[in-house]
Amino acid sequence: MLPEIQLEYIKMDRSSPIGIFDSGVGGLSVLRAIRQQLPKESILYLADQINVPYGKRSLTEVREFSTAITQFLLNMGAKIIVVACNTASAAALHYLRKSFPETSFVGMEPAVKPAAEVSLTRRVGVLATSATFQGALYSSVVERFAKDVSLYQQTCPGLVEQIEAGELASQKTQDILKDALLPMIEKGIDTIVLGCTHYPFVISIIKDIVGGDIRVIDPAPAVARQVENVLKEASLSNSGVESFSMMFMTTGDPVEFSKNLPGLLNETGDVTELQWTNKGLEKVKK
Repeated sequence: MLPEIQLEYIKMDRSSPIGIFDSGVGGLSVLRAIRQQLPKESILYLADQINVPYGKRSLTEVREFSTAITQFLLNMGAKIIVVACNTASAAALHYLRKSFPETSFVGMEPAVKPAAEVSLTRRVGVLATSATFQGALYSSVVERFAKDVSLYQQTCPGLVEQIEAGELASQKTQDILKDALLPMIEKGIDTIVLGCTHYPFVISIIKDIVGGDIRVIDPAPAVARQVENVLKEASLSNSGVESFSMMFMTTGDPVEFSKNLPGLLNETGDVTELQWTNKGLEKVKK
């Protein structure tokens, strides 16, 4: 059953933070792009690592998690919510927009359209979770933009867990990617879509495997530009000169999350531990 929505809105203004969430560290690839695009914006980042990966969860579970996380971020004063997770976007984005009609959302849409536009062979590889492939959002994008393109799909079992553990360049990570990519290469693809926000953190390995002739599309920069557009339309862009702030939160181990920040984000910061209760998310009292 979906949690009852009980918002305690904090008044928003231009200096209010952007709220970003993912099942784990993958959404940091989107945060990184937003930081580059919008360096004056403050950010709240929430990783639901106790439930990672969302790709193995049912769509109903992911919707429940996403609803409670959105409520928590709004209660903390987020002025916009970025669903920095392809699985959560597929499972919950439409529901979130209906449930929080006063809130602007930016989600992850599989980058099939730009891939179809640039592919010369009309053969495109897509790396994503099974939940993303099963979602209506993915089917809609394919129907609208890739009718004349052959799509080769791989779910990369275990890759999210490797990235969560910080094992970006291990032999196991390389083997997972080779198993996914080599059959695609044999099919003659010339473009690869990264359909999970974790995957840009191993983009250098992907490029080593596929070679320089195959284009790899990371959707994070396009998402950052969309965040900028939405903020401008809502007159919520932070144009002030005060320094930005970032707050990291996780339902997992805050120490391990903190250890991964320099390697994934080239940033450091304090990490607040959260816990799931029958009321939703709460900060862990020390």
